[in-house]
Amino acid sequence: MNEHILMSYDFDGKGGGQEIFDTDVISQKLRDDKLAWIHLDLNHPDTQPWLEKEISYLDPFIVDSLTAEETRPRITEIGEGALVILRGVNLHENADPTDMISIRLWIDSHRIISAQKRQLKAVQDIQEKIKLGKGPKSAGQFIAFLIARLSERMEPILIDLDEQVDDLEEVIMEQADKSLRGTVVSIRKQIIMLRRYISPQRDAILQLRGSDLGWLNNQDKRLIQESYNHVTRFVEDLDALRERAQVIKDELINNLSDKLNKNMYTLSVIAAIFMPLGFLTGLLGINVGGIPGGGDENAFWLFSGLLILIVSIQIYIFKKLKWF
Repeated sequence: MNEHILMSYDFDGKGGGQEIFDTDVISQKLRDDKLAWIHLDLNHPDTQPWLEKEISYLDPFIVDSLTAEETRPRITEIGEGALVILRGVNLHENADPTDMISIRLWIDSHRIISAQKRQLKAVQDIQEKIKLGKGPKSAGQFIAFLIARLSERMEPILIDLDEQVDDLEEVIMEQADKSLRGTVVSIRKQIIMLRRYISPQRDAILQLRGSDLGWLNNQDKRLIQESYNHVTRFVEDLDALRERAQVIKDELINNLSDKLNKNMYTLSVIAAIFMPLGFLTGLLGINVGGIPGGGDENAFWLFSGLLILIVSIQIYIFKKLKWF
């Protein structure tokens, strides 16, 4: 098998399938009436030429869409088939789950052509099911199962994000700190990135659910409807998390502002207390004749007592005015 072909199967219609390694056989199987699946690596330079050569009998728009640099989840019906572009969370080690991975498919009643730039675990799930004889029996089951696996793998990420927001709320209630700003921004960014793809994916799933494609039977559509309900809940959860993150951001700003205002207020009170003391010490420190007490050895202590008395009077007045 060529390096640009990651896997290919000839389905037996009973949940199993035979893996195909011969490139010529793969090309023939894609033209036959029996369901076949080929999965391609878009990073390989031979992928696009192979598609242009082997599926030239299909609409050229399909090849362009399968190999496009940037994609968003969508469904486009062309004749008896559909171009399906979906996204799944990135579950690779040390990867950012919000860096969602695109999978592009052309699917009709007897051929499935899928392509990816990065490995997607939902595709591996299908391959494992086929090996166990519990895989899809038709094109409709294939797309329904793929959408279901993509949706199921999103849920732990959203649960983790919800827990992060809960923890952040608790921390801010106990002790707000400006170092938390970065955490709030990070969480809001994750929410925005996830919603950017999950929301159009929900619309695409709904469109597929309502399509009149002959290879989608009622059971397939029920499975797709369940996935639609899950993804709709995910979008609603993301909206709620976004609102909570905004409230957290506002609360953090308010707490930091209150802390800053309190500090500024304290400094202002201290400055007000020492202002008359500074005036008196400055006045008596001028180098001219006639300074009171200049020849009295007790003058320093009398003056210090006067300053203490002034401070005491100021504190009393500030308390009466409820300044602190």
